[in-house]
Amino acid sequence: MQNIESVHAGPVRLRVSGLHCANCAASIEKEASALPEIQRAQLDVASATMLLELKKGAGLAPAVDKINAIAARIEPGVRVSLPGGEQEADIEDENTGGLFRLLRAGAGLLLLIAGMALPVSQPAQNVLSVAAWLIAGYDVLLRMVKNLLRGQVFDENFLMSVATIGAVAIGEMPEAAGVMIFYQFGQWFESRAVGQTRRSIKSLMDIRPDRANLLEDGGATREVSPAQVPVGSRLLVRPGEKVPLDGVVESGTSAVLTAALTGEAALRDVFPGDGVLSGFVNQSGVLTVRSTKEFGQSAASRILEMTQDAAAKKAVTEAFITRFARIYTPLVTAAAVLIAVLPPLLIPGARFNDYLYRALVFLVISCPCALVISVPLGFFGGIGGAARRGVLFKGGVILEKLAKAGTVVFDKTGTLTQGSFAVCEIIPADGVEREYLLSRAACAEAHSTHPVAQAVCRAYDRAAESPSQVEELPGYGVRAQGETTLLAGNRRLMDKYGVAVPASCDAPTAGSVVYVAENNRCLGRITVSDTLRPGAQNALAVLRRLGISKIIVLTGDSEASARSTLAALPLSDIRAGLLPGDKLDALEQIMGESDSPVVFVGDGINDAPALARADIGIAMGASGTDAALEAADAAIMTDDPQRLGDAILSARKTMRIVRQNIVLSLFFKAAVLLLGALGFASMWAATFADVGVAMLAILNSLRAMRAKSVSSPVLPAYAGSRQDAV
Repeated sequence: MQNIESVHAGPVRLRVSGLHCANCAASIEKEASALPEIQRAQLDVASATMLLELKKGAGLAPAVDKINAIAARIEPGVRVSLPGGEQEADIEDENTGGLFRLLRAGAGLLLLIAGMALPVSQPAQNVLSVAAWLIAGYDVLLRMVKNLLRGQVFDENFLMSVATIGAVAIGEMPEAAGVMIFYQFGQWFESRAVGQTRRSIKSLMDIRPDRANLLEDGGATREVSPAQVPVGSRLLVRPGEKVPLDGVVESGTSAVLTAALTGEAALRDVFPGDGVLSGFVNQSGVLTVRSTKEFGQSAASRILEMTQDAAAKKAVTEAFITRFARIYTPLVTAAAVLIAVLPPLLIPGARFNDYLYRALVFLVISCPCALVISVPLGFFGGIGGAARRGVLFKGGVILEKLAKAGTVVFDKTGTLTQGSFAVCEIIPADGVEREYLLSRAACAEAHSTHPVAQAVCRAYDRAAESPSQVEELPGYGVRAQGETTLLAGNRRLMDKYGVAVPASCDAPTAGSVVYVAENNRCLGRITVSDTLRPGAQNALAVLRRLGISKIIVLTGDSEASARSTLAALPLSDIRAGLLPGDKLDALEQIMGESDSPVVFVGDGINDAPALARADIGIAMGASGTDAALEAADAAIMTDDPQRLGDAILSARKTMRIVRQNIVLSLFFKAAVLLLGALGFASMWAATFADVGVAMLAILNSLRAMRAKSVSSPVLPAYAGSRQDAV
């Protein structure tokens, strides 16, 4: 196990084992956050993790010790530690503990049934009922006593113990036993449901490779941990093995399975020069891959980090439910005391035992577990279900916002279009040879990674002269210095440096235009064109069907080029000719005009400011830059814009499930509380309202993991009103 003394700065993700009580988790989180050395502590039951951020100069080891002391006081058996070798043993211990709980509850149920069904005397029936109560719930009673000695009141152990002890005291032994037995069954079921969610999320962890075949000089291979492989190393990937690190194929051809990262079940053929991501599974040929990223920055590691960090970003609804639970239980307990004491004192003929029984019903139902566990479980299920389809959310708060989105803003190149440009027109100025124009353009663009620049270099199709100095001018183009000074970019670049463009090179055209100048003389222009992604039209049709009222494109291309390329799409507006700063201004204007959250979808480094500024920034993760992924709130791990529909559908389904859980829990609890206060509800009804409703809410939450896709079937083109379409 990793030594906690070796961890120093930055947020730390701690592993939490033995925790299934959401109410206890909220108490541990609250007390841990109040420690003087802790800046922030966020505990998530569904993922069994705590994200811990220390104040400057604080030590991790003492903080973990204090958190463990808090956890032991609130819920004995809970342990906080860094992830390591004890994980599997912890899971086995939890499974064993759950089985023992189930066996005790089952034994108690058999004794209770025997006492009620067999022809035995009343005293014998009471003895069997008390035995069933003690066998099923002795651990609850013991924890209540220990917690009281520590000053811990108003947890579920206290509520269940006081309620059942009171039932025994007034002679309702079968009900006391029944409440405890079904409470234990409910706890077991809750534990199993949480465990199922954790295992489902844990299956994501299997995408990260645990070994790499490092190619050494001479052709020998050595098996090492991917974390030990430096950038630029050559790796051998055999059939059936996972690609250990992001890289480029140097030799070999094969088909790779990308489902673990992208959610796509189809195989993808890769050839020398193609990029591959860590977590891809090699299916056929032997590949030699040169790594381009460290293990911690690889696609698989990035996916896992985003998924794990998602638990720390609680939605507004989730945070409200946590705060609500802290005041709900004490208030209901106080109400129970008043119900037991006041009526016998104020109402003539009122029997103390009758109103005490009503108060005990209040106590049974006052535990807020159905709310506190089902709401975060719903969000976590939604995050996990979306991750299976290649959509990664950075937290429940993003799901909550996306479900309400009414406007989607797209970057054009690489998002709605393929970003694979090709030269379609070369117009030299008078006295300039066509080949010379192309060679000068290729020289200027030789070091640029922009898709337009790469298209120009491909068109030249041979080695271009390499300039000594190159200056990238975002939103303009490039300025290269060699034997001569070269400019290659848009019309704004020519105007910036005072280059006159001949009339023969200035006619409108459909496509992205690259003007080329040498020593401030315009040599001509080169036009490159892009094509729509195959799923772009269907993706926007899906958004329209989902009720997205405005779909807008922001692009740096000329208006003629953008409108020509995007003519087939049902857009509300196209804003063209924008610099990166102009995109941000345009986005802020759109946000100011919208009364619902605005989504921005982009992939390039120049999209990072807009991704960070938007209400919801979504990066196209497969081809997106690291800067875009870092700035975004969510990532689509494919180049398919149709997945945006999946993301919105998943967010809406998750929020619908969360709202259903809240309404379901509050309605049944309120109804039984009222009936109990009026004397029309028994402890059996209260048990159903507590345990039964918790089971129903948890089962409902698990549905969030089975998010359906709206992008699988090919939908017809958008057929609605075109009044708002370009």
